[in-house]
Amino acid sequence: MKIGVVIVAAGRGERAGSPEEGPKQYRPIGGKPVIEHTLKTFLDWPRSATIVVVIHQDDAALFAPVAVRLAASDRISVVTGGATRQQSVLAGLEALKEADLAHVMIHDAVRPFINDALLDRIAERLDSGSDAVLPAMAVTDTLKRGDDGLVQETVSRQGLYAAQTPQAFQYSTILTAHRAALSSGRNDFTDDASIAEWSGLQVSLVEGSVDNVKLTMKRDIAMADEKLSAALPDVRTGNGYDVHQLEDGDGVTLCGIFIPHDQKLKGHSDADVALHALTDALLATCGAGDIGDHFPPSDPQWKGAASRIFLEHAAKVVRGNGGTIMNADVSLIAEAPRIGPHRQAMRENLADILDLSLDRCSVKATTNETIGFVGRREGIAAIATATVVYQKRPL
Repeated sequence: MKIGVVIVAAGRGERAGSPEEGPKQYRPIGGKPVIEHTLKTFLDWPRSATIVVVIHQDDAALFAPVAVRLAASDRISVVTGGATRQQSVLAGLEALKEADLAHVMIHDAVRPFINDALLDRIAERLDSGSDAVLPAMAVTDTLKRGDDGLVQETVSRQGLYAAQTPQAFQYSTILTAHRAALSSGRNDFTDDASIAEWSGLQVSLVEGSVDNVKLTMKRDIAMADEKLSAALPDVRTGNGYDVHQLEDGDGVTLCGIFIPHDQKLKGHSDADVALHALTDALLATCGAGDIGDHFPPSDPQWKGAASRIFLEHAAKVVRGNGGTIMNADVSLIAEAPRIGPHRQAMRENLADILDLSLDRCSVKATTNETIGFVGRREGIAAIATATVVYQKRPL
């Protein structure tokens, strides 16, 4: 049985501080807004149906790109919330009236670490006939009641629980309870289970999740970002392209290997297009410019230089920025000479220069089917790709 979802995202989050950074539900953690992580979990959960997102009237522009990235316009409905959480939830429940759903879950947008196991536990209790289900964690800290800066007494924690969301209900029952609360003038409820209790419903407890934290303070958001960012490897890919003109000569140097030929490549250095392209690919992974920035062709000291020097320098730059080179791939485009007989030597040379295992170095070749400058044997081109994993930097 499908379950409707109301995501409450209309708050201002004053306790998170730094209002210039926007409401906390739109602040980034792990490279995406908090609310996007929350919605993604519900969208992927097999039992979720229509999802109503209740936003603040000023946040339409903040939510729009989230909706576009999730590409779920047929599943997500957006409504404007009220001045209190209670009013916002009621707006979300009213928006579900046409969905013809028996059950609903109500969840805070700033609890992004929900998981399928928790959602399944809640749904199973609904399936068993409960009118209201509250995920909660037993209180483990010693509790004190204080006044005027002094402890008045120690409060027993036996039977005390910390409430979480999503809280789940029979849809018609919680909608009726919310309407009744509004009619009675009550607007001080802090969660939906308390409205259910007030209306006389029995609220069933299920085990919550220790990870299902609510991001309230700025530090909570920073810790969530650190948690998610640490789980995402910093893998970067760089591309490089180079071409050199052919002229009469006795051979070409490609990937550092000299191949006898009736032409040579024209250039300030040894004109090794393969190593030049790969040098650019490596530098691109850390935004370090290109080969011309590091080895200007106008500088006479590089006249006739072996391009191995350039590639070794690029590898040093990458490693100096915390990068580990994982893979190097070069594609050569030439009508002649034949690359196949020299391909293994080229791979071995790349592995030696970059200190990689041979299986991480690839060299491929193709012709240009006699089309264009390559096809007319006027030049040789190379395309290179490098993959680098970078260490995480402090946030």
